[in-house]
Amino acid sequence: MGDVNSTTTPTWRSATALRICAIAALAGGVAIGSFDMVRESQTPAETPDASPTTSTVKEVAPFTTADAGSCVTWSFTSAGEVADFEQTDCASPHRFEVTAREDLAAYPSSEFGPDAPAPDLTRQAQLREELCQQPTISYLNGTYDPRGRYSIAPVLPPPSAWEAGDRTMLCGLQSTDPNGVPLETTGKVADQDQARVYEAGTCVSIDAANVPHTVSCDTDHVLEVTRVVNLTEFFPDSVPTEEQQNQELNRVCTQAAEDFLGSEENLYQSTLQPFWTTLSADAWQGGSKSVNCSLIKAREDGGFSTLKGTATGPFTIDGAAPPPQPERNPLREDLPR
Repeated sequence: MGDVNSTTTPTWRSATALRICAIAALAGGVAIGSFDMVRESQTPAETPDASPTTSTVKEVAPFTTADAGSCVTWSFTSAGEVADFEQTDCASPHRFEVTAREDLAAYPSSEFGPDAPAPDLTRQAQLREELCQQPTISYLNGTYDPRGRYSIAPVLPPPSAWEAGDRTMLCGLQSTDPNGVPLETTGKVADQDQARVYEAGTCVSIDAANVPHTVSCDTDHVLEVTRVVNLTEFFPDSVPTEEQQNQELNRVCTQAAEDFLGSEENLYQSTLQPFWTTLSADAWQGGSKSVNCSLIKAREDGGFSTLKGTATGPFTIDGAAPPPQPERNPLREDLPR
């Protein structure tokens, strides 16, 4: 999810303190994936194993010819290992968009010499910052939301290619699940909304590390998504303030909750509350334009209630069904004319 402001105005169905906690949790759960698993299990599919030439200098065929602007993908075996690493059209499903190609053999030290081991995860993270971050942001012409759905990562050669002397490193962009596993995406990042959002009907839990996870609605969760809202529908020509976003989202997300549950009366009887987050100016300018509307239940002492079951059917709040609500006077629009 994009970077969000943590001070928001409450609606008639939401509590400020709850939204602050939720926003902090959802904004903080951005997983940064690593491609060490690609190296450990991949067999090069694009080029044959390198072989020495008649020269005294060993020439090594790179494990891939992919360069900036290319997209690559791979599959997973039943054992979870990476297989079939290959280039593909960026308009097709892929797991990685290349933003730069680096030769670690040219690194200004002997760190990656002929007999050097491959960098571990800690060093890979450092290389991402040293060699990948700025070229990737430049590749996107500065339009990048670091808290959005795409993260910057390196791809190193598989063990056999590294041992043969290949020091190619790809820098690029990926979208990962909470465990850091790259997901399939379609299209180039520059053409996408970078916001981290979930489809309507998705239920989300938040673990002890404040990382959100999509889960079956039949299991414990803290929110259920009712709509994806692209804020450019309301703000096509300007960066909206938090107040402007809240003004629109109060109306839109309340209506989304009523539509999702079938009526305003159903929302009232559910005792659930419409909930949303807003985008910061940095996130907006970085390419994130969408937010989620969701249903939650705030605890009086702060924090989330635990929901189980979809809100469109029988469900529980902290283990109990919602209590019957007091009868109300008819809404004005329901009065006979």
